[in-house]
Amino acid sequence: MGTSGECVDIAVDEVDQWAEITALALVTTQIKARPGQPFAARLRTMRLGASQLSELSYGPLLSQRTPRLIRQSDPELFQVAVIASGRQRIEQAGNATVLRGGEMVLYDSSRPFRSQVENCPGGSMARGVLFQFHKAGLPFSPREMDRLLAVPLNTRRGAGRLLAQFLATAAGEYAACTAFEAARLGTTAIDLVTTALGHHLGREDQVPADARRQALYRGITAFIEDHMGDPALSADGIAAAHHISVRSLHRLFQQHGTTVASWIRRQRLERCRRELADARLGSRPIHAIAAKWGFPRPADFTRSFRSTYGITPSDYRGMFLDGVTGTPR
Repeated sequence: MGTSGECVDIAVDEVDQWAEITALALVTTQIKARPGQPFAARLRTMRLGASQLSELSYGPLLSQRTPRLIRQSDPELFQVAVIASGRQRIEQAGNATVLRGGEMVLYDSSRPFRSQVENCPGGSMARGVLFQFHKAGLPFSPREMDRLLAVPLNTRRGAGRLLAQFLATAAGEYAACTAFEAARLGTTAIDLVTTALGHHLGREDQVPADARRQALYRGITAFIEDHMGDPALSADGIAAAHHISVRSLHRLFQQHGTTVASWIRRQRLERCRRELADARLGSRPIHAIAAKWGFPRPADFTRSFRSTYGITPSDYRGMFLDGVTGTPR
């Protein structure tokens, strides 16, 4: 359970149990498993303010949300699902698609849907993450949203890629988040959903300015993370890659309480710190780790590391490697 105190992790081996758990945590559906085959499933839910992020894994099944179930209970939620593995056929609002690992789809709890999960290679389970939030959080009309239900949403570039990556990362880092941080993650996720769906609808003009700024910030930080090891990474290059002025770039980071240079430096140091604490990398020279993350001069790295963490890189590594490896520091 994370420090946010809002994480539930449940594993089951009965279809009826799975139906009960998902009805409480997600929405009520009818679920049928493949006859004659063992069934297993797992659900991990994480509260993100007023929204919820879930990690799911399950075997072959058929899930349906019927008009009767909707009349009995409708929380009026949208759900964005990112498929990590497995093959699923999704039907809703007259749309139908087959999704595979790496693809993303939108559901509406107020509309009937049908989802069929097929056999996974080697008997493995289908896996994915699901972000659910109140419909009122989006600025688009119901008719516009219907166009996006049960259709593949692009995760290869732009805001769609950022959204899929963000949801997966948020699930992985949730245990280290406070309740306040988790709520902020929920706000960021909705901003990214809004931006991604606005792009698909061709209605970027309807996306609130705050959501556009947040999506731009996430895009820029993702770009920096992809180029962290390049010592030539600069504000000029980052701004040019995103077709904005250097002044706008600096203003964007100032709104997040930091500077471009400080953010890059801190991220580089964090990556170095993690590798120095990894016993599996005990034989890798400290200067090689530093160079990998954009510190080509060892003296500059040592000075920055000690200034930030109050200890030299060598002594920090020693805290984790003494008694584990005989490799010289």
